[in-house]
Amino acid sequence: MTAQIIDGKALAKQLRIGFRQRVEQLKARGVSPGLAVILVGDNPASRVYVGNKIKACEECGVRSLHLGLAADVSEAEVLRTIEQLNQDDSIHGILIQLPLPPHIQLARVLEAISVHKDVDGFHLYNVGALVSGNSIFPPCTPYGVQLLLDTTGIDVAGKNAVVVGASNIVGKPMGLMLLQREATVTICHAKTRDLAQHTILADILIVAAGKPGLIVPQMVKEGAIVIDVGINRLPDGRIVGDVCFDAVKEKASWITPVPGGVGPMTVTMLIENTLRSAERAFQAAGEVAFQPWEAPTVKSP
Repeated sequence: MTAQIIDGKALAKQLRIGFRQRVEQLKARGVSPGLAVILVGDNPASRVYVGNKIKACEECGVRSLHLGLAADVSEAEVLRTIEQLNQDDSIHGILIQLPLPPHIQLARVLEAISVHKDVDGFHLYNVGALVSGNSIFPPCTPYGVQLLLDTTGIDVAGKNAVVVGASNIVGKPMGLMLLQREATVTICHAKTRDLAQHTILADILIVAAGKPGLIVPQMVKEGAIVIDVGINRLPDGRIVGDVCFDAVKEKASWITPVPGGVGPMTVTMLIENTLRSAERAFQAAGEVAFQPWEAPTVKSP
């Protein structure tokens, strides 16, 4: 068996075409979707990520505002900047690029962002609301993974899903989103004993550990769907995931590549959440009943 490739780049392109149409519809009604990105300091990797997000905004017709703050900026100033954006009706999404300098408390910053503009899905309300299935904005990476799974056409309900990595950004919300779709979920982490004992049972294996080569074929069930969220730069400059791609693809039924799998979808779902926020604002202004969040319908690219 050789796995079919789940092409995140192609799916992202498909979705962004639809995004442009939604932007034009909003603009025709006097709403210009706007995303503000706050970058604290001059981390090279963060600059690249911010650049990718701004480029995605341009591609979809979303107005972007890039606010660069010095690495030694006070926490109070960051909070003031966020509050100004909270009050700005022309801004529909606010995100702060991570990581932050150590003198700034991440929790305080994330909680300061209005829950109605928290397009990264990191606010305590949005994270907690995943438990009840009522999140306004789901976190972008798990959201993207969900849509990648949808393209396989396989029903998640009843499947054994194993998530390797228990971060607040990917692992934990991913587990909750899989539970909403009635999968049987196991979340593994750094203290998990005998990782292979869990992964070998997975019908759906999602790996977000940040360790290159962590998952080898002996750890993967024949015919499993393997989603590799890891992005690791090797000493020779190559970008690889957490899964030994060339070997595992001979055992899996579906697999995401790195790069070109989950990465493009993360940025794409950021734009989706921003458009959702702009549509919410328009509906609220027109006293139109707001429809609960649900994932867009996708087809295999």
